[in-house]
Amino acid sequence: METFDLDDIRAARERIKDKVRRTPLLRNATLSERLGTNVYLKIEIFQKTGSFKVRGAFNKALTLTEAERNVGLVAVSGGNHAQAVAYVAREMGIPAVILMPKNAPATSMDATRGYGAEVMVMETVHEAFAKVADYQQRGWTFLHPFDDAKVMAGQGTIGLEILDDLPEVTDVFASIGGGGMFGGVATAIKSVKPEVKVYGVETVGANCMRLAFDAGHPVTIPAITSIAKTLGAPSASEATFALAKKYAESLEVMTDAEAMAAVRLILERAKILVEPAAGCTLAAAQRLKSRFTPDSHVVLVICGGNFGLDDLCR
Repeated sequence: METFDLDDIRAARERIKDKVRRTPLLRNATLSERLGTNVYLKIEIFQKTGSFKVRGAFNKALTLTEAERNVGLVAVSGGNHAQAVAYVAREMGIPAVILMPKNAPATSMDATRGYGAEVMVMETVHEAFAKVADYQQRGWTFLHPFDDAKVMAGQGTIGLEILDDLPEVTDVFASIGGGGMFGGVATAIKSVKPEVKVYGVETVGANCMRLAFDAGHPVTIPAITSIAKTLGAPSASEATFALAKKYAESLEVMTDAEAMAAVRLILERAKILVEPAAGCTLAAAQRLKSRFTPDSHVVLVICGGNFGLDDLCR
């Protein structure tokens, strides 16, 4: 896979600036008091389609040739990436097919279809990835959810916005999943301020990066059992694994119960409903609060909010 750097992330910001929202970074008084420091939420749930994923999807799609656009995009996702690719395809007039595992939330499938993409339901995410080759042989462009330099550079624009809005940032917590957003954000932040600590966060049952760290190489999870389905990459890639090894201060693996307690706290005190995949960042920051001082400036990347009220009640 081609590599990317800070210049590529800056180019991505210029490329997608008219296509995505610049999301707010807000200090939260309650969370700051609980953690004994300054806590900020980077609220990507206010991004188009409800998550950060459109950043990378637009950055990739906008680099395609006219011939590639005329054929179409194919993607694999059980949630946020599916909606992002469908939305990007609609906005750019590109055909799109999204291969989704049958256990993907019905709300995600409905939203993906609502953006105009064709949804193909597969037995598992592994079968979905295997099916991609059929489309690639016919000239379709595979828009990978994380293992793509342009996708990661697009996600890295979150890091640039954090640095612009909070130059004094000391710590950043980002969900890691397959590692694309973490890799992009960490590259942006550490390239400008190497002293900033960037933590990766996963949940038990969706912890492919922790398992890769333990094994010394990417490994495949047979099934995603965590409630945090949007962290459900079957494995990290060689590229995202390398970036996590290079930049992660630590990897924190939280339980579903810890993630959901954080979702509830954020809803009650920040008045936003976030996914467990985002709530787990608060859970991790609470676990590590002894590392912060009153002068620390801690950012939680609230990566997505595609989590319905029915999901919360259940």
